[in-house]
Amino acid sequence: MTMAMSDSGASRLRRQLESSGFEARLYVKQLSQQSDGDRDLQEHRQRIQALAEETAQNLKRNVYQNYRQFIETAREISYLESEMYQLSHLLTEQKSSLESIPLTLLPAAAAAAAGAAAAAGAEEGGGGCPGGRDHLRGPAGFFPGHGGAARDNQSAGEEGKQRTLTTLLEKVEGCRHLLETPGQYLVYNGDLVEYEADHMAQLQRVHGFLMNDCLLVATWLPQRRGMYRYNALYPLDRLAVVNVKDNPPMKDMFKLLMFPESRIFQAENAKIKREWLEVLEETKRALSEKRRREQEEAAAPRGPPHASSQTTNPFEDEEEEEEPTTPEVEEKVDLSMEWIQELPEDLDVCIAQRDFEGAVDLLDKLNHYLEGKPCPPPVKELRAKVDERVRQLTEVLVFELSPDRSLRGGPKATRRAVSQLIRLGQCTKACELFLRNRAAAVHTAIRQLRIEGATLLYIHKLCHVFFTSLLETAREFETDFAGTNSGCYSAFIVWARSAMGMFVDAFSKQVFDSKESLSTAAECVKVAKEHCQQLGDIGLDLTFIIHALLVKDIQGALHSYKEIIIEATKHRNSEEMWRKMNLMTPEALGKLKEEMKSCGVSNFEQYTGDDCWVNLSYTVVAFTKQTMGFLEEALKLYFPELHMVLLESLVEIILVAVQHVDYSLRCEQDPEKKAFIRQNASFLYETVLPVVEKRFEQGVGKPAKQLQDLRNASRLIRVNPESTTSVV
Repeated sequence: MTMAMSDSGASRLRRQLESSGFEARLYVKQLSQQSDGDRDLQEHRQRIQALAEETAQNLKRNVYQNYRQFIETAREISYLESEMYQLSHLLTEQKSSLESIPLTLLPAAAAAAAGAAAAAGAEEGGGGCPGGRDHLRGPAGFFPGHGGAARDNQSAGEEGKQRTLTTLLEKVEGCRHLLETPGQYLVYNGDLVEYEADHMAQLQRVHGFLMNDCLLVATWLPQRRGMYRYNALYPLDRLAVVNVKDNPPMKDMFKLLMFPESRIFQAENAKIKREWLEVLEETKRALSEKRRREQEEAAAPRGPPHASSQTTNPFEDEEEEEEPTTPEVEEKVDLSMEWIQELPEDLDVCIAQRDFEGAVDLLDKLNHYLEGKPCPPPVKELRAKVDERVRQLTEVLVFELSPDRSLRGGPKATRRAVSQLIRLGQCTKACELFLRNRAAAVHTAIRQLRIEGATLLYIHKLCHVFFTSLLETAREFETDFAGTNSGCYSAFIVWARSAMGMFVDAFSKQVFDSKESLSTAAECVKVAKEHCQQLGDIGLDLTFIIHALLVKDIQGALHSYKEIIIEATKHRNSEEMWRKMNLMTPEALGKLKEEMKSCGVSNFEQYTGDDCWVNLSYTVVAFTKQTMGFLEEALKLYFPELHMVLLESLVEIILVAVQHVDYSLRCEQDPEKKAFIRQNASFLYETVLPVVEKRFEQGVGKPAKQLQDLRNASRLIRVNPESTTSVV
């Protein structure tokens, strides 16, 4: 019943809000007058909110439905467009066939006019028309909807072949350059499916168009029926075809090898695969034979033939053939070829379009053509024009690597310009510009790093930014300059040391110049060392550089903290009363035991008394904790260059406590206090000093003779001038 009332109330509210005469101000006024209190207003607000959410859902549902209908309509329009395009193509084909019929019937009319028999003439004319139509139609399977590929008739006329190629250009987007090759025509075509070579995953549907000198691969456009987009073009003389053995479910496949890549295609069935393999081999063989004949014709002598030699000595034949070589070589420098004539302009276009690879390819092609040939004035003139373009190209590449350009994209963004400079023979300049670009990138990254309030957090970010950039730069350098032998690696090491100096400057400002505690400095240095050691994975060890750059700052930090400990120890010594410690609570005593255990004092239990008493002086206990803390933090900062600095600091700190105990033993007259002082001296000499010596040896890797001598000398301290008893 309540549900029905609620539904009716919602319907009534919806009709009220949807009415044409609804006024919001009047509605709110009436609602506030009729409501009993805040609860009614909240309930009404919830009903309006629920109605708004329901309206929003309905609106989303309608938008989605309209969008789906729009997509379906667009798809139908696309299909109709394809059908109309196909119909237009068929009409064009029929028109071409009708235009070719008079040309086909000309031989028959000429024969009839010459007096040939009417029946023979009629038979000859009837046999020519169908054949002409078949040739002019082009290869079956080219048009959309054909079930498979079919061969082009090799005997078709030039007009039919050109028409077939024109039809190809209408069906494949982006292949207009095919018409540049005279005598090119379509031999074979068909649908294929391309697979990924490593994991045999299906990539895309393609259509292969085999020409008499190349293979065109076009991708299938699903949104435009019967249309394709240009994908790749492979010359047949550099293409190898390999049959792939069937391995169900992968079957009917063959591989195309084009150094340095390969592609795998799957035919519709075994028959079509066999046809592809056969026609590819036949076309490659025909192209090879054609080019062999052209070479033989070009190499044939054009002058009068030489008389046959009487002798059978092959060396004399070679000598006779070598005589006219000099003028022939000079004649081979042919600058009238179209690509050479247009080379300067093509270079200008490539530079303007930032096609650096294309420009360098043109230069390599020219150098290869002119290699070993004489240098007459026309060649020198061409060289001068090309050298000017090389200078312009070099300037553009140098600008690409300049620090003024955007430094986003990391080291890989420089690979294009660096590789082209190396190809131009500018390896040293490429190395210099690459390292200068990366130095600017590192400097910018460090400068943009926000200084955090917490020093350790900032150092973590600084190390991550710097060492990640250094690692990426090293890997990119190895990729770009792997094949060079110009000392570029030495330049990289010099650059890495300079970059490390930049890092240490930012590091020291935040850690040492701000007078951070020794524990914080130790953690920061530890983080930097760990990041630096990661560079060893690529064979780049810069640990010794960071040690050399940080040694002065660490020495200053150790000296400052040593002075703080000495001053604190002297201050406690001045207030020393030589009384036992009373920690008041068992919790405080347990905490002190844990602290002494963490300092390495394992026998501290024997110095505790009843309740919460400790049979040691507060001064000696505080000195022990402070000295062991200093040693632990200093070992985190340790490297061989700091050995004597750390050792001398420890000796100075220990001597302050030892001298105070010696002085107290000499000056104290009370037997009870003297016994207590002797007990503290025993703890200091027999427990604390051996722990310091052992921990130092563990952290450094070798014993310290100075600490051993200090401990041995401490045992000889006399209790007082009159007594000969040593401290035990």
